[in-house]
Amino acid sequence: MTPISFLVVDDHPIFRQGLVALIQTQEQYNVRYEAGSIVEALERLNTFVPDIAIIDISLQNQSGLDLVRQMRQSYPTVKILIISMHDEVVYASRALKAGAMGYVMKQEPASLILEAIQTVLNGKIYVSAVMRDRLLEMVFLHRDENEAISTEVLSDRELEVLDLMGQGYGAVDIAKLLTLSVKTVNAHYDHIKDKLKMPSTSELRRYAVKWIQHRDR
Repeated sequence: MTPISFLVVDDHPIFRQGLVALIQTQEQYNVRYEAGSIVEALERLNTFVPDIAIIDISLQNQSGLDLVRQMRQSYPTVKILIISMHDEVVYASRALKAGAMGYVMKQEPASLILEAIQTVLNGKIYVSAVMRDRLLEMVFLHRDENEAISTEVLSDRELEVLDLMGQGYGAVDIAKLLTLSVKTVNAHYDHIKDKLKMPSTSELRRYAVKWIQHRDR
């Protein structure tokens, strides 16, 4: 049997090594290449095209969803699974729209991560049961329509910043978590305020907290 080839893209070496080790516990799986950035991933893809790519959303100062979009254009046969620390309620629908076939959170047990991989390899969409119910609600009940419209105007990175802001993180903490400068985080604040028509950072912070609370109901 020909092994199923993997490309694993994550900018945290320790987590990436652990994920690779988990994948390699399955006899039929073979991690051919690893990458820590979009540039590295595209270099690997110039060498070979894997059966499946597992991609983190936060890749240094870039969004893994940009890589997903590029791969969907240039390598449409590759199945893509997003694995991330970020709440799937915020990002899963974006990941699926970008071209991923599944979304699993990093804190999930190893057995569930392997289940997500197998589901995607089988050509099916993988999200958690909770997220599946939420997606169905949004499709059939048009729930949170106004909220979806307001946050839809944000870029992937801006949405990450808003998410962390709503969780109570300040600019310095967000900069560390996303491997950005504080100046860049503040620039994102300004862009988000403009897009959401918020008069001040304090108003934006209140909105972010309420958005998180409403999302988690």
